Amino acid sequence: MDCRFALTCGQSVQVDAAKAFQIERYGAPHPGKVEDHVAVEEPMEIRVDGHPISVVMRTPGHDGDLALGFLLTERVISQRSEVRKMDERPEENRVLVFLHDGVEVDLNRLSRHLFAASSCGICGKTRLESIFLDSPPLTHRLEIPDHVLLAAPDQLRAAQPGFDSTGGVHAAGLFSPQGELLIAREDIGRHNAVDKVIGRALADDIPLKDGFLLVSGRVSFEIMQKAQVAGIQLVAAVSAPSSLAIEFAKGSGQSLIAFLRPPGFNRYTD
Repeated sequence: MDCRFALTCGQSVQVDAAKAFQIERYGAPHPGKVEDHVAVEEPMEIRVDGHPISVVMRTPGHDGDLALGFLLTERVISQRSEVRKMDERPEENRVLVFLHDGVEVDLNRLSRHLFAASSCGICGKTRLESIFLDSPPLTHRLEIPDHVLLAAPDQLRAAQPGFDSTGGVHAAGLFSPQGELLIAREDIGRHNAVDKVIGRALADDIPLKDGFLLVSGRVSFEIMQKAQVAGIQLVAAVSAPSSLAIEFAKGSGQSLIAFLRPPGFNRYTD
């Protein structure tokens, strides 16, 4: 599928993210043989101008969003306009990205073994220094009323059909300052869900600096860094933050909110 960032293209490639297995269930209330729906996990290769960049373990669907968001948050590209076209090939588990003539990128800067696990997007990096991307702190600040923040988790939860089916995928959502859910994506890897949201926002020309990000589980350093590279100042999580996520946010100019569960939340950085 040749995608040139048309809105319908990015939304038409969602596939069945669940697979049925026959299992035996023990214990109350309904023991016995049943059909269980499990989240799909498959590898996806990203190539830029014919060069393999990464193999990402992900839940199939919205692969173009994932590839575009990954390339931005890994600093392979700096803006959407650098990409001439994308060719999504779900039957091959591959996305081909073609840059405009004159766009120069250092494809070796990723320093990866070409593999990113669904549980850890930075696990393929070969050097400790390569984990930390050199991005200046954000200078803008997003002020979101408490009632808007507290209403966001229910909106994101209502946009999680994959979780309803399997109980095994994470979600990320981009919200407007007024609390409108602009984009929601699911994936077996929480960092992939974030990349899918960022990639869709780029494709639709939605200014990332004007919205806030909500993730359905805990928030790690990697999610904070991806958001910071994309220009997202406020990141919220339904569950807990990691210590490095907090420390990173203190130096990145980001606001970090966690345990966002009505009637309250914790603010870790301003």
